[in-house]
Amino acid sequence: MPAKQTAVYRPMDEDLFWELIAAFNWKRTGDDEAVMRPVEKRLAAMPVEDIFAFEEILAEKLYQLDGEKYAAACYHGETRNISGDLFLYDRCGVVVNGRELYEQVVQHPELWPVGGEFESLLFLPQQAYKRKTRGGEYPYVTKVSYETCSNAAAWPNG
Repeated sequence: MPAKQTAVYRPMDEDLFWELIAAFNWKRTGDDEAVMRPVEKRLAAMPVEDIFAFEEILAEKLYQLDGEKYAAACYHGETRNISGDLFLYDRCGVVVNGRELYEQVVQHPELWPVGGEFESLLFLPQQAYKRKTRGGEYPYVTKVSYETCSNAAAWPNG
């Protein structure tokens, strides 16, 4: 009988972050919770520190896209009267589209995929933590804020 393979622990890093994002179940489009469930389960099976690291990487990615040039691309030149919440959800949409698109948009904002908001991504780390701790209160706060206009240097006319 062949030996049972044991999963090798991989600490959360950018490569694993993008691997998890790629594991979303897009066959369940329309039900964000179902789309994210495979990743939520994987995160919940990891050490708590990795859930926090996942959120930290997510916050950094969203912070990177928080800027006037990205808002202009997303909203066809409009940057003054945009909804901060909707712009945040649109930035989540860029992230859930995967590493390749994310990196392309960072370099070329005009490639922004319009209308792809995915607010539920913001709650994935908390959901994984609650699954892991059976309802525990989420204690982590990221080093950078992903709220719109937090990246002040990227909003020169803000």
